Amino acid sequence: MSAPTAVVLDLFGVIACAQSPAGRAEILAAAGVPAGRVEEFWRAYWELRPSYDRGRLSGPDYWRSVAGAADTTFTRARIAELIAADCGSWRAVDSRMLDLLEVLARRGLTLGLLSNIPPELAEEFLRRHAWLGRFAVLGLSCRIGHVKPEPAAFDWCIKALGVEPARILFVDDCEENVRAARACGMQAHLFTDAATLAQSLAPGPRTARHRP
Repeated sequence: MSAPTAVVLDLFGVIACAQSPAGRAEILAAAGVPAGRVEEFWRAYWELRPSYDRGRLSGPDYWRSVAGAADTTFTRARIAELIAADCGSWRAVDSRMLDLLEVLARRGLTLGLLSNIPPELAEEFLRRHAWLGRFAVLGLSCRIGHVKPEPAAFDWCIKALGVEPARILFVDDCEENVRAARACGMQAHLFTDAATLAQSLAPGPRTARHRP
């Protein structure tokens, strides 16, 4: 297998941390969901997420849809609180991954990002994080109109990078997305932690040079 010349990373669960229990609790508090409807609320939250991530729904439209699916209503003020709480629940970033990004960039690898992310959260990350400038390609689902694991999301990224799929390593914490990347011809790594990823990307042993 050829060494990759480009690395495409997922954002949440890889560079940024997965949604925290504390963040989920803040969302529930902002929603004012009765204890008996918590499961129903989270089902609606995730089932409607792909349309939000694609940018087909604005934040207010998404939360109104969640409310309808959970058989409740949200006021305009509550929707604003929910958008803020939702963004806050995904905000934490893994500093070890930021260090690894710097190492990979110095090594000359082309970096890409492919993330399922809604508009408000994308805007917050772009505003807050200068390290996103390290990426040659930013595949934000709300801007490209495709979500993983759809093949179109990977095809968009391959075309934007201008690199042969076999020379791209895709990194994601979701096995379904990893399988989809491989089906599109990419190499793929199922992410568990920064140290394991760094080891898998470490340069191979160099051929010894013989002196005449």
